[in-house]
Amino acid sequence: MPPTSMVCPGCRNLISTEEKKCPYCGAYRPGLWGFGPALNRLFGSKIDVLTLIPTACIVLYVVSLLLDLEAALSLRGGFFSMLSPGRIPTIILGLTYGNAPWWTLFTAIYLHGGLLHILFNVLWIRQLGPEVGNLYGPARYFIIFTSGGVVGFLLSNVLSGYPTLGASGSIFGLLAALIVYGRSQKTGFATLMTRQIWQWAIMLFVLGFLVQGVNNLAHFGGFAGGWIASRLLVSSARWREGRLTVVVALLLLLITGAGFVLSIYNAIRSL
Repeated sequence: MPPTSMVCPGCRNLISTEEKKCPYCGAYRPGLWGFGPALNRLFGSKIDVLTLIPTACIVLYVVSLLLDLEAALSLRGGFFSMLSPGRIPTIILGLTYGNAPWWTLFTAIYLHGGLLHILFNVLWIRQLGPEVGNLYGPARYFIIFTSGGVVGFLLSNVLSGYPTLGASGSIFGLLAALIVYGRSQKTGFATLMTRQIWQWAIMLFVLGFLVQGVNNLAHFGGFAGGWIASRLLVSSARWREGRLTVVVALLLLLITGAGFVLSIYNAIRSL
């Protein structure tokens, strides 16, 4: 049976589904061993993470408050502690720490410890996310965002083990992604953008040492994780996202969702 044809997701040229590499743009396994067209019909060519990520952060923050309203409305820690979830809800949903289950490296990204915490992080996600998504594509954006958060928490858990949560490691990963992209373009505007992002990254990192309770290890690890992921992805950023990239992003999304299920299951089982 002759091989079927498909449109390359990278350059939109017609190629065989059995091509190991697109002869036009060089995309590796654009047809995913013949399964590409079926996966494209099933999942589509895009993942709408630009709205999914901040929405998930907000929804999970509200859920963490509702699980322990007494702690959320308590003023024992002062005015700025109001609307801070209790420790038990954050553990149930996937707080990470030194010997926590591995999947909490993913779930803790979307959990936040207070109103100012989530407000600050969501504003930065809304500021940086569309830019990274526009330059790299939504699937690559999700890979970079997740890589920053996971590497940041991994470094924090190994070196300190202190309970931690929040999307700031992933935000530093997005800053790294913009710097990597700017350095790859070598234009006057890209150089200006890179300089500005470096200033933001340094300012935020220094600010972390001035504010109590900030996890600077997660920030450093997040920047490193985002930098590594971006370096691996930036060479193909000018092309449309291939199905392999979309599948990797979907796998990370499924792992994150499964992590929340496992965290809740473990909490129920321990009752």
